[in-house]
Amino acid sequence: MDLVIRGARVVDGTGGPSYTADVAVHEGRIAGIGRSRSGGRRTLDADGLVLAPGFTDMHAHSDLALLRDPDHSAKAAQGVTLEVLGQDGLSYAPVDERTLAEVRAAIAGWNGPGDDVDFDWRTVGGYLDRLDRTGIAVNAAYLVPQGTVRAYVLGWQDRPATPPELDRMRTLVAEGLAQGAVGMSSGLTYTPGMYAQGAELAGLCRVVAAYGGYYCPHHRSYGHRALDAYAEMVALAREAGCALHLAHATMNFPENRGRAPELLALLDAALAEGCDITLDSYPYTAGCTTLAALLPSWAGEGGPEAVLARLRDEAWAERIRHALEVTGSDGCHGVPVDWSAIEVSGVTDPALAAYVGTRLPDWDTARRLLLGDRLGPTILQHVGHEENVRAIMRHRIHTGGSDGILQGAKPHPRAYGTFPHYLGHYVRELGVLSLEECVAHLAGRPAARLRLPDRGLVRQGHRADLVLFDPLTVAAGSTYEDPRARPTGIPHVLIDGRFVVREGRRTDVLAGRAVRRTPLRGR
Repeated sequence: MDLVIRGARVVDGTGGPSYTADVAVHEGRIAGIGRSRSGGRRTLDADGLVLAPGFTDMHAHSDLALLRDPDHSAKAAQGVTLEVLGQDGLSYAPVDERTLAEVRAAIAGWNGPGDDVDFDWRTVGGYLDRLDRTGIAVNAAYLVPQGTVRAYVLGWQDRPATPPELDRMRTLVAEGLAQGAVGMSSGLTYTPGMYAQGAELAGLCRVVAAYGGYYCPHHRSYGHRALDAYAEMVALAREAGCALHLAHATMNFPENRGRAPELLALLDAALAEGCDITLDSYPYTAGCTTLAALLPSWAGEGGPEAVLARLRDEAWAERIRHALEVTGSDGCHGVPVDWSAIEVSGVTDPALAAYVGTRLPDWDTARRLLLGDRLGPTILQHVGHEENVRAIMRHRIHTGGSDGILQGAKPHPRAYGTFPHYLGHYVRELGVLSLEECVAHLAGRPAARLRLPDRGLVRQGHRADLVLFDPLTVAAGSTYEDPRARPTGIPHVLIDGRFVVREGRRTDVLAGRAVRRTPLRGR
């Protein structure tokens, strides 16, 4: 045996009772569970520690971070062994030269401008191959981003796709799935993905269903008429026969305080009808996005350069202000913006660093910042409700996702603390979930959604993607004031049986790889 972990409290990811056992690891897999009669080349005393399957971040924005940051302690130190990328309908494959340049500008606030990355791929398969060639800290799966696909075929135009254009988009989605993507994402409050209507999305989701993937929408509103937006996604998935995974599922803004039970009742009814639905959430009340995302959809038509041109024009800028402050922009979920709830978390231009950590006083300031940083600023939106957060995380279809943007001088603490925050705050301190339930939400259930038959559980023959933590001390170190502080109480993390974190320190091991979609039998 390569390693024997002795005397651990095993929480196996199924939600069942924990038990004490030795766990043997050999050639990257769990070779045995029980009382080991023989030693290994290495032995780890795990007395007082929980041994669990490594956690899956079901909503990650590490698309470029994995390539530029071999350490990637932001996730590895949390016990994350797999991230799902390509989120919110916008990422870097599939693209051509024009689309790549536009997407890089549009989501520079999420991932940085990418000047330090060699974009030597254009396809989904090429991106996954690049992850493997580079060597990455944790495993990564990928969703075909519907907004990027639409930009590739239609540009940033607000109009229905023609039948030939829809056929071309269906082909691009199919190619991405055939090359290993696990499903398709949308960002339906982000341009250009938000320009797609139901029939277009259903046509793409039928392709996803045929390949056994799942649809992961950031739906059209988390604010005004949020329940209608959720219902649209459920109806869409039902029509297309596609599995549905609701991204960062929550109910935000004042009008939705205490309304999570209504959302869960909607989902329970669909589940009772046989719909295949899961969701993810982060255990915080503040949201995080780009400042440009708040703009109305019509301001984004034509792409990033067209947005900047409109912001420079006084008449256009006044129209945008009115949509934001009076009528409620669709980019801000149909709710008039409350500038006092908007905190700048990052900028791409160091000359604008003084804005970071401040609340925006008005539209004029926001406009100057958008122009000065070329749409680059990221923000925190303090619009969530704790009672909704707790209600949703209790549900049986819930999984964990950080939605963590790693860019910016003062990012959201969820990027560095989501998983230990679940374990420390919501399990140990509040008892919202039992430890066994929580690990199932963070490991077992994500693996089932991703159709990864040998991950997500502590089971003989499964990959040895494991995390050991102290249930009495595990906690998120990150806070809104100090968002990059490391977690405590997670001394060991293994991927394929290799220590990526040992004694609380990140090793130099790059054990991650691209995790491609598991083929369906008979297809």
